[in-house]
Amino acid sequence: MRLPFERVGLVINPTAGAHKAARIGEQVRSDLAERQIPFVDLSGTDAPQAIAQIRDAVRIGAIDRLVAVGGDGMVNLATNALSGSGVPLVIVPAGTGNDLAAAVGVPFGDPTAAVDLMLTGVTHTLDAAKVTGGQGEVTWFAGVLAGGFDAIVNERANGIRWARGSAKYTASALLELPVFHPIPYRITIDGESFDGGAMLVAVANATSYGGGMKVVPTAQMDDGLLDVLILDQLSKSTFIRVFPKVFSGRHISHPAVQIIRGRRIELDAPGIVAYADGERIGPLPRTVEVAPGAMRIVGARRRPGSGAALP
Repeated sequence: MRLPFERVGLVINPTAGAHKAARIGEQVRSDLAERQIPFVDLSGTDAPQAIAQIRDAVRIGAIDRLVAVGGDGMVNLATNALSGSGVPLVIVPAGTGNDLAAAVGVPFGDPTAAVDLMLTGVTHTLDAAKVTGGQGEVTWFAGVLAGGFDAIVNERANGIRWARGSAKYTASALLELPVFHPIPYRITIDGESFDGGAMLVAVANATSYGGGMKVVPTAQMDDGLLDVLILDQLSKSTFIRVFPKVFSGRHISHPAVQIIRGRRIELDAPGIVAYADGERIGPLPRTVEVAPGAMRIVGARRRPGSGAALP
């Protein structure tokens, strides 16, 4: 069988999914070898080295696919390496959350089936989001940027070792809520400013984070827009009642929730460190801009993030 590509790059985060990604990565190596698919391991010793190696491989035309083994953090790494390159990403889910793999319909728990999509799946052309800091530093994300209570929860969740997946975020939320106060924001969306106190702000290209928390269920990954969810000030007792609805997406019906769509978002709040795809981005202020069609990701035959069939 003639392959529709010549050489594959492979990147593995061995610590993802409580270190299960190392085992899954070995299985993926075996699967590629058995299929006689040439590949080069670009994992590196840390994320910056992996990104640099992937970019170099793309620049010289050494790879025409990238297989990423890990969770949302690994997809974030791949997004930073591949945005704008045209090289498709193949996700083999091996993390605790895997929200971005779910968004494109990649099967969980079966690395061979995930690799199969490289041959049988659909390559979706999707948006990415470009984040620029105050010193001009640029990072990218594919899913959701957390910029409020959710970012504070993410910071704490990263230090929790006794829970996994969405349970980490639930536990972190319960630990942070007693000491949390509304945050004064300045948010500018396509030139229109929204100032005031809020509990949570999320800038979304995809619908979910934290292992299935559908924080912005209206988001689409291929519409050329970002969805900004703003949760206005609530009492803590009301927040506790509303919070569990985030797992079904029903929280957006609450009158304190508003979703505004735009292409360029300027986000500022004192003392907040932003996270995107579960990865630490850095302190606000940050400017987020949508980059339509910047990513190509291999997945199932459905519209990412919606469940609607693709034509």
